Amino acid sequence: MPPRVFLDANVLLDFLLKRKNYIISRQLIAMAQAGTIRALISPAVLHIIAYWVTKEHGAKLSKKVILALLDEILVVDATHEIAVQAVQSANSDIEDALQYFTALHHKADYLLTWDKHFLKYSTPTLRVISPDDFIGL
Repeated sequence: MPPRVFLDANVLLDFLLKRKNYIISRQLIAMAQAGTIRALISPAVLHIIAYWVTKEHGAKLSKKVILALLDEILVVDATHEIAVQAVQSANSDIEDALQYFTALHHKADYLLTWDKHFLKYSTPTLRVISPDDFIGL
């Protein structure tokens, strides 16, 4: 079974907007397409990427691009209990905590992000690492 990999919004934005880390993000999407990883995101990540892609490319193109992306990526739900757990956690960044606990709840093996602060929340249960470190594994 391929590893379950939760993708933070910044990883997908690099791919969708061809930003600084586009090449590495593109490799992750290719891995999802090939079935070597099972990519996961939350509705919050979908919301973030939809906002920025629509702002950059307009609603029509953003819908087309995001629908194609959703063929390769599973959107997993964040429950009320996950939200409470995230807000009560020691992490002062509620958005990061929500992503972390959503990934943990859905048994992700890794959470990939470029956010240096977020990388500090890695645990044996859920490794929070950069996409380039993941590809280097």
